[in-house]
Amino acid sequence: MEFTLEPVGFVRGGRAEVRDDDWDRERAVIELDARFGPEALAGLGDFSHAEIVFLFDKVSEAGVQTGARHPRDRADWPLVGIFAQRGKNRPNRLGVTVCGVERVEGTRLHVRGLDAIDGTPVLDIKPVLQGFLPRGEMREPAWAGELMAGYWA
Repeated sequence: MEFTLEPVGFVRGGRAEVRDDDWDRERAVIELDARFGPEALAGLGDFSHAEIVFLFDKVSEAGVQTGARHPRDRADWPLVGIFAQRGKNRPNRLGVTVCGVERVEGTRLHVRGLDAIDGTPVLDIKPVLQGFLPRGEMREPAWAGELMAGYWA
């Protein structure tokens, strides 16, 4: 089965190159494709956060990984499967991030903390609703907490 997706927009601004950590200081704009008018973003400015689905378009097909690897290539962290981490070299190269909504201006969504670089194709935008946040207690391995220690800061 095959699907074709067209970007709903593109990231403008923020980082020009991939670099881990300190993403929360980044400000960017998601500029909608010309087929959308301002009504597509109507009401989104009332939310504090949005979930952005995007394509890691700089990852080549040859760079895609399907097995296990050490996150960030750190041998001191365990070997884990591609679906047990959030690395960019995923089979479908999809990224998902919850970021802060700063404001909406027409067909431009201003965000902070989006870990996608300038020019990245955006596939979908969803408001973050409290009812869709994790229910119950969360757990994660120690290496995941170490990896995230400087990711947003």
